[in-house]
Amino acid sequence: MLKTLSIAALSLALIPALSMATDAGTLQKGEKLYKSACIACHSTGAANAPKLGSKDAWAPIIARGMDEMVSVATNGKGAMPARGGTKADDESLRAAIEYMVSRVK
Repeated sequence: MLKTLSIAALSLALIPALSMATDAGTLQKGEKLYKSACIACHSTGAANAPKLGSKDAWAPIIARGMDEMVSVATNGKGAMPARGGTKADDESLRAAIEYMVSRVK
């Protein structure tokens, strides 16, 4: 249990660092893709997608790191198709992930 709490605390501590490393243009680009595609599942939690803004849902995902999050978005996982069912390029996918991570409360 202590290990789980430590991982969650560490991942939440990394959120401000990620947010600071992301510029406003990237977040705007990510928000645009989120609102055009990702919102379908990430706003409601459909198919077990982590809901936008949910600390509990995002903490273990953030703990795996940005490279893993990008890999999941690129290749798909579970009900999520590769690239979220879009033709988004790698840069746009990463921006959408950074946007969603920045919205964790």
